[in-house]
Amino acid sequence: MRDSRAGALPGPFSYAGSVAEIRIGTCSWADEALSKHWYPPGVKAGDRLAYYAEHFDTVEVDSTYYRLPDESMVERWAARTPEEFVMHVKAFGLMTRHPVKLESLPPDLRDEAPTDERGRVERPSREFRGRVFRRFLAALEPLRSAGKLGGILFQFPSYVVYKDRSLDYLRWASEQVGDDEMLVEFRHASWLDDEHREETLSFLEELGATHVIVDAPRIEGAKNLVPTVPALTSPTAYIRFHGRNASTWNKRGGGAAERFDYLYSDGELREWIGPLRELSEQAKQAYAFFNNNATSPDGRGGRMAQAAANARELQRLLQAEKVPVSAPS
Repeated sequence: MRDSRAGALPGPFSYAGSVAEIRIGTCSWADEALSKHWYPPGVKAGDRLAYYAEHFDTVEVDSTYYRLPDESMVERWAARTPEEFVMHVKAFGLMTRHPVKLESLPPDLRDEAPTDERGRVERPSREFRGRVFRRFLAALEPLRSAGKLGGILFQFPSYVVYKDRSLDYLRWASEQVGDDEMLVEFRHASWLDDEHREETLSFLEELGATHVIVDAPRIEGAKNLVPTVPALTSPTAYIRFHGRNASTWNKRGGGAAERFDYLYSDGELREWIGPLRELSEQAKQAYAFFNNNATSPDGRGGRMAQAAANARELQRLLQAEKVPVSAPS
């Protein structure tokens, strides 16, 4: 297998004869770029999701990474979206072995959480993590019962490397998730390097988990980037576009707004027409999400939200090439 943006790889999993319609969206509906430069003036915060759903039929929820979701909030998400809408929910930081602030936990869980000198939850037991998993999954029931819950995105940090302990944690996490779909994105090169790529993909297939395909910068020697491997490990094709801004990815002191500040050109998006066509022929469902969350000049003296602009342009390009793609409007 190879790192390639030029074509989809067969991978260990394939649905022969099926053709999935590709759903395209953004990795949030409420980030600053969208709020200021995509929604029409006057659209209230509570109405943004409904407006978003008029233009895209799927979205990632990123707020759940920072704080456990509340069931009443999830009920509002379900109520504000059309029947066929699909929401993928990002796992809470503690579920993906990220440090989290104590105050991000519900009050009744804080007393039992071990913390470090900075007030962050540090190395909780499996039992405690299991309670967090159960709380998280229970809150998603309104989406689940409405048939709108896609997968749960587990984006692991770059210090989670390929080793037996990491495989054990993934296996345990998969057991906690149960019947919900587990979407797995790695941020350390060891998972998809030449030595471990086959083992990683086979392991995810064994778990029934989805390998998240990424488009990101290529930086020689960087360990916190994985290669683009367009292969399936489940019936779902799932692609996340992080931009290709190599100058800011590892900038000291830089935040997400700088790291993902990148507007894809038409030529760069066209590189994905072939791989997306092949993935759609192998999968039962297919999703592509844009995580570039800054703004760029719109050519008319204003600014545009990169993610929404690229999502619409990819829809247009795929339609022009007769690749099955869902485009609500």
